Amino acid sequence: MRWPLMGETITVADRLKMAWFTLTAKKFTFGEKVKKFEKEWSEWIHHKNETYSLYVSSGSTANFLLVAGVMELYGIKKGDKVLLPACTWMTNVAPIIQLGLTPVFCDINLDNFSFDLDEARKIAKNHDIKMIFITHLLGFSADNEALQKIFKRAIIIDDVCESHGCTDMIGNKRGSNSIGATFSFYFGHHMSTIEGGMITTKNKDLYDLMKVKRSHGMARESTKFKDYADLYPEIDKQFLFITDGYNFRNHEICAVLGSSQLKRLDKMIEIRNRNHDIFTSIIDKYPNLFYNIKNSTTNSSFCLPFICKSKGIMLAMKETFAENGIEYRPVVAGNLLAQPFLKDYKIETDKERTNADLVHSQGVYIGNSHFVTIKDMEFLKQVVEKIDAKFR
Repeated sequence: MRWPLMGETITVADRLKMAWFTLTAKKFTFGEKVKKFEKEWSEWIHHKNETYSLYVSSGSTANFLLVAGVMELYGIKKGDKVLLPACTWMTNVAPIIQLGLTPVFCDINLDNFSFDLDEARKIAKNHDIKMIFITHLLGFSADNEALQKIFKRAIIIDDVCESHGCTDMIGNKRGSNSIGATFSFYFGHHMSTIEGGMITTKNKDLYDLMKVKRSHGMARESTKFKDYADLYPEIDKQFLFITDGYNFRNHEICAVLGSSQLKRLDKMIEIRNRNHDIFTSIIDKYPNLFYNIKNSTTNSSFCLPFICKSKGIMLAMKETFAENGIEYRPVVAGNLLAQPFLKDYKIETDKERTNADLVHSQGVYIGNSHFVTIKDMEFLKQVVEKIDAKFR
């Protein structure tokens, strides 16, 4: 494979740090290395103001834990409506259904692959939306601020799982000022802890609640442990459960890897964004083949997405990619409502064809990472020229 989705991000230096930890550590389960990584992540996300971070077993469990914590702390009830984009990842939608909430699906736009704001305004007239789960898809920063103006009373939470370092228009990292935001450290994302995820929040009470829920609901994880122990003296304080919970903890070895990789994250984002700039300059020359992919200083590129003007072009692209050793994927899962799991749901729209459908049937992406070089981008330019030649 000449152009894989991702190369092996775990360096020799990373391996040596994990090996040394393995040889010298007395504790491998959740402990001080996890706490250290959480502190470092908080400082990377927001170095000026207090941000709380919680390391968990994956981006998916981060999503579930965040939704569960927000429901409990903010009094969101089963049956309440949550606005979701039609293009996102399955484990953004699954926790909403699993926790008894009602998903309301909105079409996306083709600028940042987030909510179509015109469609969102229509939904606001017909539905009492209690929460919005924004996905910052493919490295593009969604417009949180516009959505908050449309849904003034809704709680907004963020999935930044594949967009580490994307920002708002004034340069604040997404997740730094959020009620809650999730990140993934899966192999294919900006940085890796093998498996793993992070939740950030500016709300100390939500942080404390999620800490408890992460560890079975045990009170001893709370900063209010003594208060709970005094309130329930008849129960052994070591096994005092104050809420429902899960085991979503991660362990020390992955945290050691996270701390090591975090030092390189800014540089990796810089290279990804450089590649994306070159990518957009290539596809802009072929308006007959592709929809324009906008550049923005708010992005933190995850991949290089081609949204083709027809399904035939998309099929020709896949064929050409295969011939040239370029690994590819559909744009996330396309229109999630086309998936068997969600066949009973629909996008709230009166449009005959949605942008989600267009992305589903005419979208394909290839990998972008710090391993992609200027030479690789020149190769991609030649590959696109071959595709163009098929449609002249």
